[in-house]
Amino acid sequence: MKVVDLLERRRQNWQELERFCDQLQGSSRAKLPPASLSRFGALYRAACADLALAHSYQLPQNTVQYLHRLVGRAHNQLYRSRRWEFRKWADMLLVDVPRKVFSDRCIQAMFILWWGLFILSAWLANSKTAWPEFAEQVMGAEHIKMLEEMYKNPIDGSQRGGDENAIMMAFYVNNNAGIGLRCFAWGLLVVPGLLVSMYNAVILGASFGYMGRADVPEGQNFFHFVTAHGPFELTAIVISAGAGLRLGLSWVMPGNLSRYANLQKTGKEMMPVIMAAVVMFVIAALIEGFLSPSAAPYWVKACVAILSSAILAFYFMVLGFPRKLIL
Repeated sequence: MKVVDLLERRRQNWQELERFCDQLQGSSRAKLPPASLSRFGALYRAACADLALAHSYQLPQNTVQYLHRLVGRAHNQLYRSRRWEFRKWADMLLVDVPRKVFSDRCIQAMFILWWGLFILSAWLANSKTAWPEFAEQVMGAEHIKMLEEMYKNPIDGSQRGGDENAIMMAFYVNNNAGIGLRCFAWGLLVVPGLLVSMYNAVILGASFGYMGRADVPEGQNFFHFVTAHGPFELTAIVISAGAGLRLGLSWVMPGNLSRYANLQKTGKEMMPVIMAAVVMFVIAALIEGFLSPSAAPYWVKACVAILSSAILAFYFMVLGFPRKLIL
């Protein structure tokens, strides 16, 4: 009987826990202050203990069932999934990510290195005097033949239908995001990551330079296809590589933290940057899947490329530029 009396005296706690559950229930629930959250957790743990006692001493079934429902309800409120917080995600994507990218030295260094190698490789592959055999030596005859074969036919929209465009868009999302994530993952090894990024920059630059030659007729079709989606795709690759370099340096130079702790901390900081890069890959895949293979005139695709570049510049340079608080 002592156990029964004890549980009866705790009935007020059960009712208080019920009131907390009522307050927390629903999509428009109020946020509890820290003291109330602590009280809610204490009441939940106490109710779990009471349920165990009720089971052990085989109390009336209605009491056991009541405690079962109460504990289950409190558990669902305590461990329920977080609601979608639009403001939090908007702040992360529109404030945190561009500022992090704008100020991160590794991403800046990768931007200079990658685009420097890309432009140099494109110029060497396009020039017939500076290094006449550069394109052939870097890409190889098979790669050049594949490029010419892929773009030998005009881009007039007749090659693919709407369903095939959707399938190819999904392929581009998987393929392009995979490239970015590989650049990010290889960055963990620092030197191999740098070599992979440099290799991609040289090969892509040589491809653009070679296809831009006046004596390569397939080049017109090549640029007709790649111009529109190029800005988002190439920018996402560079950002992924820069974030990977930052991740690699976090365990090479851990500072005051342990290597594991600094790697974990940097990984959390870089994850929103990688997610932003994945969003860019998805946008590039949408353009590549539907606009790039279409019969739209080249000036339309060029305008999309210019608009895309302007959006990226605004996102990273205007939104990312550090601001001082005015007091």
